[in-house]
Amino acid sequence: MHYGAIKKCDIANGEGIRVSLFVSGCRNRCKGCFQPETWDFNYGNEFTAESAKEIFSALDNSSVRGLTILGGEPMEPENQRDLLPFLLEVKCRFPEKTVWLYTGSTYEELMSEHRTHTENTPEILSLVDILVDGRFIEEEKSLGLRFRGSKNQRIIDMAKTREQGKIVIWEGTREDRNYESQN
Repeated sequence: MHYGAIKKCDIANGEGIRVSLFVSGCRNRCKGCFQPETWDFNYGNEFTAESAKEIFSALDNSSVRGLTILGGEPMEPENQRDLLPFLLEVKCRFPEKTVWLYTGSTYEELMSEHRTHTENTPEILSLVDILVDGRFIEEEKSLGLRFRGSKNQRIIDMAKTREQGKIVIWEGTREDRNYESQN
């Protein structure tokens, strides 16, 4: 797996201060994508043990609320093979930190026979706290949305979804709801 960037102080891609890993490789090729360079599976740097250590070191900061994985497309089958052991290690070392994952696939696609479903998918999703799903649709783009680019995308509370056996949309904080209602 390759990655385009590691951001150690990201406030745009999830709640609180986060460490974000932008993986490379995406077959969705959404019109208006803000990072088309990440469509190439070889873009950026190879994800190595040193890359993981860099992220672990950044996550060790008590001000950081968690890790966000986005891209590119983290749920491309090639990326899932490397993400699973990495996420297992993140959850082992930092059980109090949240994991947000952005994917162009919907939750329903990930749980079905869709091309992005692999033997690793269910376990990866079991390690994710918040799933932002759905392709970016340029015609539904809105700058008034928090943590997503287009209105069709959902922010799914994965713990509640697992608990209730149905998709539960993350309600966010009062600040998040106020932000979206004002914009």
